[in-house]
Amino acid sequence: MVTLTTHGVKITVHSSYEEAHSRPTNRYFIFSYRITIENNTPNTIQLLRRHWYIFDSMNGWSEVEGEGVVSQKPILYSSEEYQYESFCPLVSETGKIYGTYLMQNKTDRTTFLVDIPVFKLVAPCKNN
Repeated sequence: MVTLTTHGVKITVHSSYEEAHSRPTNRYFIFSYRITIENNTPNTIQLLRRHWYIFDSMNGWSEVEGEGVVSQKPILYSSEEYQYESFCPLVSETGKIYGTYLMQNKTDRTTFLVDIPVFKLVAPCKNN
């Protein structure tokens, strides 16, 4: 688990290797992650966009950018949290992800970036 707070918005990430969905002999490794977004500001905010930087130790860097998360643009009132799960396929046993969320203050319509902390993707066979 990793946690990072930016502009009063706390991001917590739990990542896991999905052995049942992975095919190591075919260089196909699936990692899931659960992200909790906590609004610790006095304002109502909305997540508008995501921008991910994904590192695969065999494939190098890639980027993913788009609207919302898991087809949602959640609105979080002060002290609320939002949680979602997603996954990432890699061709190697190790990698990492980090990025940003573009958020909007619903009161004054200003936007700001919230950092997503670096989280590692490591298959258990690499921990030995």
